[in-house]
Formats: sequence, structure tokens, C-alpha cells
Amino acid sequence: MTNEWCGWREATERALYGPESGFYTRPGGPGPAGHFRTSVHASPLFAGAVATLLCRVDATLGHPDELALVDVGAGRGELLTGVLAALPAEVSARVRPYAVERAARPQGLDPRIGWRDELPAPGSVTGLLFANEWLDNVPVDVVETDEDGVPRRVLVRADGTERLGGPVEGADAEWLRRWWTPPLAAGAPGDGTTEGDSPVCGSPGLRAEIGRPRDMAWARAVRTLRAGLAVAADYAHERGDRPLFGTLTGFRDGREVPPVPDGSCDITAHVALDACAGPSAERLPQRAALRALGVEGRRPPLTLAATDPAAYVRALGAAGSAAELTDPAGLGGFGWLLEPVGGACAGLLKGWDA
Repeated sequence: MTNEWCGWREATERALYGPESGFYTRPGGPGPAGHFRTSVHASPLFAGAVATLLCRVDATLGHPDELALVDVGAGRGELLTGVLAALPAEVSARVRPYAVERAARPQGLDPRIGWRDELPAPGSVTGLLFANEWLDNVPVDVVETDEDGVPRRVLVRADGTERLGGPVEGADAEWLRRWWTPPLAAGAPGDGTTEGDSPVCGSPGLRAEIGRPRDMAWARAVRTLRAGLAVAADYAHERGDRPLFGTLTGFRDGREVPPVPDGSCDITAHVALDACAGPSAERLPQRAALRALGVEGRRPPLTLAATDPAAYVRALGAAGSAAELTDPAGLGGFGWLLEPVGGACAGLLKGWDA
């Protein structure tokens, strides 16, 4: 792997998706489940909730003859496998599942699942598109303010060594001004603190990730649908609460590690879902979304232990799994971005409090 200087977006692309040495694409790799725990791996309740959502989409669309389920960033197909197992037979018979993943198709996967390395053509499918922890792995550039407070692109080598490059300009500078809160992006339009195309602030050493590639990736994913619902679930932050030093980090073997772009670890950063959102989008925390889909973390009544101990143990285990998925300090704090396409699927999760 080259050790030349480049931006984090280029370095991450090579480190995660390089054909021979990429963290996700190297032959024989364990996939995401070998290194970190997502909602999909935490409990089959998550796949069951996605199955419930797919059934709602199906009913709203009038039970089409072919119902698409597109899993973007499919890992090793775990979510699709779980959803297919949880669907009613009548719905399952009409579902056409697609896994969109740049790694090779795993052996033994359900033959019904179509495996592809890119999204279906725009406007080609009707149904549900679901992207669980995909956008955080769409590579982005990192910026840091210099001693004069000017945001500059951070350059990196494969060994993780960094240095500052040129000032952020053009569309990337505009994205910072619009979507990253002060003090980093104090150069908002009309505030009188811009210098050329770069936002200016007075504090050196602040960092941010430029989410524009994710905005474009998500818009392309939504366009896949002719009608239906697109959902992204991910680590997220809001414009009013962006972290001062960014969120770029790495994961390997279940532990957080420095983000070294040499293919040895996952490289991830939280997602500005508010920037990705289209005009008809809805956003809510995962805990609220899952509760709206029937996932509750309530303990079963103790009376059940006396009348049916086995059922009580099963219910207690389900409650524990549901509590993990909806914990506001953990997976339940993830953001869900819902984009209805065609209008019919708006508001499918409304009426539930966070």
C-alpha cells in the first residue's frame, strides 16, 4: 500500500475497499461482524423490526407483485437473512431481496438474495431500501483549523501520520458553512467572517468531517426507488451539536483503535444525517423507530415465571435484547433518516415519542 500523502477520503477508500488489501474487501475476511457489533448482530429483533416495516411499506403500496428489499452495505447478508426468516409467507413470496456490498458474495447465502456491488438503476425498484451503518463508511475528507483559524484539508499517509494541506474551498467550504456549527464554520453566508471561499474562525486545532460525499451517496440511494421508503440508520450528530474535534476513529477486533488507513482496521466517522435529508425526510432516534415497530424493552411480569417458567426466560431474554437496541446511550441513540418516495410511505412511524 502506498505511503504517499493524500486526503482522508482517498486514503479511506483505498484502506476499506482496495481489491486485495481492503479491510472490507480482502478475500476471506470476516466482514463487519468480526470487528464490531451492529444492531443487526445484537439481536434478531432488529431484523424483525425491519420485516415489520417492510410489511407496512407493502400494505401502503397496495401489495405489489414484486416488492424490493435493498440492503445497502449488506456485510455478509445477515440483515436480509433475518428479515426473510421473519416475513409472513405471503409477503416473502413476493419479496426480491438485493444485497449491495463491495465484498464478494459469501458462501451459503440464501439463493433468493441477489448480490451486487452497486445500487440498482435509478427508479428501478419498488419497496424498502435500508442502509444500516453504511453512510459512516462512505469516505470523507477531514479538515482542521490552522494557527490562523483557517480550515485546511488534513493529509494522511498509510501509517496514520498527518499534516495540514491547502485551505478548504468551493463546494466543500460551502458545505462547512451550511452544515457545521461555529466555531469551526463561523464563516456562514452573510455573517461577515468569510475570507475568499474558506470559512474562518479564531480557534486553531478544531476538526470536522466534510459530509458532502455522503449527501450525494444517500441521494443516489434514494433515487433507486420508483416508490417506497428509504431508511438510513447510523451514528449521527446534529448541526447544533457537532463535535469540536470530529469523530474519525477506527475499530478492530471489537475495540476502538486509532484510524490508520493501511487496511488493518475499520475507519468510520459519525454522519450528519440532517445534511443528507431531503425535503420530505423524517428523522428520529432508533429507540423511537424501533418502539414504533413493536420492539419494547419491558420486563415480562413476574407472574409468568410462576405459570410458565420457560416462556418467562424467553421473554426476559427478548426484553434484554430490546433494551440494548433501544438504549439511548448506545444503539438506541442512533439516528434514523426516512425518505418516502412517491408520497405514499410518509409517516409510517409517526405517533411515537422518543
